[in-house]
Amino acid sequence: MMIGVILSAGMGTRLMPLTKEIPKPLLEVNGVTLLERMIKNLLNEDIKEFIVIVGYNKDKVIDLAPELEAKYNINIRILENERYDVTNTSVSTYIASKFIEDNQLDDFILINGDNVVDPEIITRIAERDNTSLIVDNFKTLNEESFKLIIENETFNEDKTIANGSIKEIGKGIDIGSSTGEFIGVSKVVKNDISKFNDILEDLMADDEQNYYDFAYKRLSKISAIDFVLTNGLKWTEIDDHNDWNQAQKLIDEFEN
Repeated sequence: MMIGVILSAGMGTRLMPLTKEIPKPLLEVNGVTLLERMIKNLLNEDIKEFIVIVGYNKDKVIDLAPELEAKYNINIRILENERYDVTNTSVSTYIASKFIEDNQLDDFILINGDNVVDPEIITRIAERDNTSLIVDNFKTLNEESFKLIIENETFNEDKTIANGSIKEIGKGIDIGSSTGEFIGVSKVVKNDISKFNDILEDLMADDEQNYYDFAYKRLSKISAIDFVLTNGLKWTEIDDHNDWNQAQKLIDEFEN
C-alpha cells in the first residue's frame, strides 16, 4: 500500500510573520490548510497511510493530525526531526524513508509540505511503476529554480515521460542547459528504498544541510527513473510572500 510522505519540519523564515506561530503547511487558503489539501490530493490516489515529518512548531501539526485522521479515515504517523533548525531536507526525508525501509513498507510519494500543485500532477506520478520525479519543463527558470539536466534521455510517445539519468541537479547549474525544474514531488518504489537511504546517509555525512533532491542524481545511475513532465500543469512552492500570493491564486483557480 503506497504511503504519502509530507515534509513539514522547516521554519519558513522568509514567510514571517505568517509562520511565527505555525509551520508553513498549516497556512490556510479558503479555510483549508496546505497540509489538508495535499492529503486530499493523495487520497484521490487511494493513499490512506501518511507520514508527516515535523520539527518547527511541531505541536500544531500533532494536534491537527487526529482531526484529519477522523475526517478522512486515514492513518497519520508523526515522525520528528529534532534537529530541524540545523539540518535540511535530506535528514527529514531519511527519517521517513528509513522508517519505511525498517518496517518493510511500500512505495512512497514524497512531497515538500510547502507545495501547491494541480491534482493531476499527483495522479501522473502515482501511476508510475519506477521511481519518478515531477519536472517542470514549461515555466521560465531562474537562479532559485532547482534545476536538473537529464542526459541520454528518451521520451514516450506523447512526450509526457522522459527516461535517462541526471547529469546535474541543483540551483547553480546553467539555465540554458537545463531540462527543467524538479518541483519537490517524487516517488520512490520499494525496490529502490534501500539504495535511496544509502545515498541519503552519504549526503548527510557530507553535509547535514544537503537537500534530499541530490540523492536522485546517484540513484538515476543505478535505477530506472521516470521524469514526469508537467507540460504546463501549474504548481508553486511557497518560499516567500510572492510565492504565497501566487499559491492563493492557484488554489482559487484549482477550486473553481
